[in-house]
Amino acid sequence: MQHRLPAHLREPRARDRLDAQTRYHRAHGVLALAILRAGAFIALAAGATLLTWAPIPALPWFTWGVWLFILVTPVQFIGGWSFYVGSWQAIRTRTINMDFLIALGTTVAYAYSVAVVFAPNILPVKVEEREVYFEVSAVIIAFVLLGKYMEEIIKKRSSAAVRKLMDLRPAVAHVVRAGAEVEVPAESIMAGEILVVRPGDRIPTDGEVLEGASSVDESMLTGESMPVEKSPGGKVIGGTLNRSGVLRCCATRVGKDTALSQIIKLVEEAQASTAQVQRIADQVTAYFVPAVVIVAFLAFSGWWLAGNFPQALLAFIAVLIISCPCALGVATPAALMVGVGKAAEAGILIRGAEVLERARKLNVVVFDKTGTLTKGEPNVTDIVPLDGGTEADVLRLGAAVEFGSEHPLGEAIVRAAKHRAIALPQVVGFEAIAGQGIRGQVDGHQVLLGNRHLFSTQSIDVADADTKMQRLEQEGKTAMIVGVDGKPSGIIAVADTLKPEAREAIDALRSERIEIVLLTGDNERTAKAIARQLGIDRVIAEVLPGDKAEIIRRLRSEGKMVAMVGDGVNDAPALATANIGIAIGSGSDVAKETGGIILIKDDVCEVVIAIRLSRLTLRKVKQNLFWAFIYNSIGIPIAALGFLNPIVAAAAMALSSLSVIINSALLKRAKVTLA
Repeated sequence: MQHRLPAHLREPRARDRLDAQTRYHRAHGVLALAILRAGAFIALAAGATLLTWAPIPALPWFTWGVWLFILVTPVQFIGGWSFYVGSWQAIRTRTINMDFLIALGTTVAYAYSVAVVFAPNILPVKVEEREVYFEVSAVIIAFVLLGKYMEEIIKKRSSAAVRKLMDLRPAVAHVVRAGAEVEVPAESIMAGEILVVRPGDRIPTDGEVLEGASSVDESMLTGESMPVEKSPGGKVIGGTLNRSGVLRCCATRVGKDTALSQIIKLVEEAQASTAQVQRIADQVTAYFVPAVVIVAFLAFSGWWLAGNFPQALLAFIAVLIISCPCALGVATPAALMVGVGKAAEAGILIRGAEVLERARKLNVVVFDKTGTLTKGEPNVTDIVPLDGGTEADVLRLGAAVEFGSEHPLGEAIVRAAKHRAIALPQVVGFEAIAGQGIRGQVDGHQVLLGNRHLFSTQSIDVADADTKMQRLEQEGKTAMIVGVDGKPSGIIAVADTLKPEAREAIDALRSERIEIVLLTGDNERTAKAIARQLGIDRVIAEVLPGDKAEIIRRLRSEGKMVAMVGDGVNDAPALATANIGIAIGSGSDVAKETGGIILIKDDVCEVVIAIRLSRLTLRKVKQNLFWAFIYNSIGIPIAALGFLNPIVAAAAMALSSLSVIINSALLKRAKVTLA
């Protein structure tokens, strides 16, 4: 007798999911508001710039300068608030960052402009009201804010990967308690309890089979595309899918000790331990900002000591304005926006500047096998007649007895027969023999299809077929014998076949002088067979999910910059541990959320394109930084010597930003191919 879990006991889990979804949408809402705010500030900045040149008539108490003040003040103190906060934190830690320079430069320009408009008498020199720099501070803040929000949009959501891993756990389990089968929350299972797992159910926790026989799909955890036959004494893994028979299992590991929980832990630890790579701009400004502040004060002091206070003030403002990093603030985001957009057009998603930085030194690419280099599903590769018949005869009989089978190998045989348009006769007396194969009557003949053990139990000699089977098995294929009326009639071999573009991708990576490693949970024989076809020298096979991440750590400890290419849940820890995780688009959501680069088109050649485009985009970032600094480097000494008017300084700063934007736009015209 089976008892269902009361509804009120199942509600908390549904409510938790709703809360998580609500938090997810709220996070997106906050980001959307931030982007709208940045857009509003850009509009205000544009309005201030246009107003600078507009012939607006003066009104009583509302002069041209007052209108500018009203328009720019929200930008200065609402939009620029984060820079003031960052500056204060920098001062408290006795450091000077880019926030400090932005805050100082814009505040001086704003304060000077306010003095010109509202208290011109306090200035030691007569200044026209139109010679204010309101629009300069507004444009700087708006553009830098836009750059920050562009980075936020492409930022990786590491929590999503862990959440999707947790969703693989079944909500409920069927457990034998007090002699009756009851439905309980999966998290309440205790070690030693008896579990009942029906066909189509996910196994709720790690355990050992006590009764029954079935094939279990473990591809989500082991990467092995072929289902694994389970019988008494066999081990099962929580989260894997029971395909056919009913299993009674004893729970051996529960809670945080299960294989799936260990994968979740590995992903969390790897993501937490991955340090954020400091952007190149921040590294440069660590020296640039203090130098600019020192030069500005030296220029002010020099002119003041020379007895020319007006020139001292103008030189101070000119130095800060020419050095304000408007172009620096958009140098990285501008190239990123174009590079990421170009990549998306090619079916590639790149998550952030840190991925681009790492791609520059990439020298090892580690490939998962199943679903990455191979198609991820079994296909008939060879048909070998043994008694003088034809391939069509062997396939017709094999597909006939497998018709309607839910076993992936059987499905592959039936699919091959349909592809060849072979008509299948009816089967009578169908019987599945767990762990051995199947049998039935076709056109009055007794047909067997299975492994050597099946024929051995029927006392049928398969010595003539054994040599051919060994050859096929050495190639990493699963060979099955078709027998008719007590005699071997043929062999059908099934294997997970290579993707058509896999060899081209491997050759292209080799031309980049990148070391290639095949890393898989599959057996060594199959892995080496695939590696031979692709020309891969280094193979690491029969690897458990946790060991994959450990192997990536070992490669990184050797000083290598490692990319991991995978598609399954079993690859998620390795993707998170690698310097660059590259997730195949057809793979699990977990792999895609964990990866730094995602290939939407499921084309392994895109790995090469992604790497080359990442390097090209990073090159553009460096070029942008050059253009962002060249005007500063030339203009600062000129401004300090008093030969650069602040208006000209603002124009030079705008030209610097324009150079960065044009250089970034040229990236769209770049050709990135395998050749």
